[in-house]
Amino acid sequence: MKIYEELVARGLIAQVTDEEHIREMINEGKATFYIGFDCTADSLTAGHFMALTLMKRLQLAGNKPIALIGGGTTMIGDPSGRTDMRKMLTPEDIQHNAECFKRQMERFIEFGEGKAMMVNNADWLLNLNYIDLLREVGACFSVNNMLRAECYKQRMEKGLSFLEFNYMIMQSYDFYYMFQKFGCNMEFGGDDQWSNMLGGTELIRKKLGKDAYAMTITLLTDSNGKKMGKTAGNAVWLDPNKTSPYEFFQYWRNVGDSDVMKCIRMLTFLPLEEINEMDKWEGSQLNEAKEILAYELTKMVHGEDEATKAKEASRALFGSGDSSLTPSVEVDESSLVDGQIDINSLLVLGGMVPSKSEGRRAIEQGGVTLEGEKVTSVRTFITKEQLQSGVLIKRGKKSFNKFILK
Repeated sequence: MKIYEELVARGLIAQVTDEEHIREMINEGKATFYIGFDCTADSLTAGHFMALTLMKRLQLAGNKPIALIGGGTTMIGDPSGRTDMRKMLTPEDIQHNAECFKRQMERFIEFGEGKAMMVNNADWLLNLNYIDLLREVGACFSVNNMLRAECYKQRMEKGLSFLEFNYMIMQSYDFYYMFQKFGCNMEFGGDDQWSNMLGGTELIRKKLGKDAYAMTITLLTDSNGKKMGKTAGNAVWLDPNKTSPYEFFQYWRNVGDSDVMKCIRMLTFLPLEEINEMDKWEGSQLNEAKEILAYELTKMVHGEDEATKAKEASRALFGSGDSSLTPSVEVDESSLVDGQIDINSLLVLGGMVPSKSEGRRAIEQGGVTLEGEKVTSVRTFITKEQLQSGVLIKRGKKSFNKFILK
């Protein structure tokens, strides 16, 4: 099976501008393609994961990836899929975030001479003269068409700023610039980027009289239609200091039964023949499939050793595996009052709840256990002596930590 057909079989492709040409270019390794990453945080998330794996798949098939760091477009903010305006970042924040992105991408993409490239659109966007830009590309964009674009619809309800309205022009200009500078002939992105991507192909056609192509990736959503990669309102980060390897493992270990095979097909590099056999699995076998998914993704992001530790720690939660690998949290003695600490404070300290009010609700709803016993009161205290030996606290089935005195 050739690479384009494999992408289709894995359910990765949502829309394409010219399927015949795109299939031929990708299958013959003739695509020089880019995916853009606006650096709005200091870590990539699980939401970026599919884009990174797609770049890896295409590079292995002989195509050349360009990872575009959005140092310039981050100054504007993409309105796609949002009902409010993005937070404005300083140039220093953006540069710091860009450097963090580079280090994480190198785990997936092979950069170097004749291999993948990494570029930053701040290098050309920040030097543009506004009048010159309007004269060069302004006539190529229809305001009527832009206002009908899907990426603006949600923002139109609350008011679309002129700042954000320019985002489509900036993204289109990126493609136009890289087509000429780097021979980039194809753009990839999420399905919510379709309007912006069409803007780039049209700009190239109108200004240069040449064809460029675009393909969107199917957004990874759960069975309820929500984007995957978030938990308790927070992103699942690729940075181990923000989401530990164990937490990353547990996120994927706990996907819904109806989503696990879709995730395996779209995100892992397991052979399709093996995945097709797993499609027949039912009941308890789905738990095995979830563990396979979690292990494969954690291995790609954090390495085999961390993936193995996370798997064993997860098994320890359910009574098998090496319990010494249970994730632990050190408690500083200065946190104790009169030689003890309340359980709610430990829940917050361990990142098991975002706040004490959320911890109180979890306890009142019977969702917290201490050493296997259900906690019935927020006034449950753990002593210094108990912490010296270590105490196991669980919240629901997905979150647990061993708390030990530092």
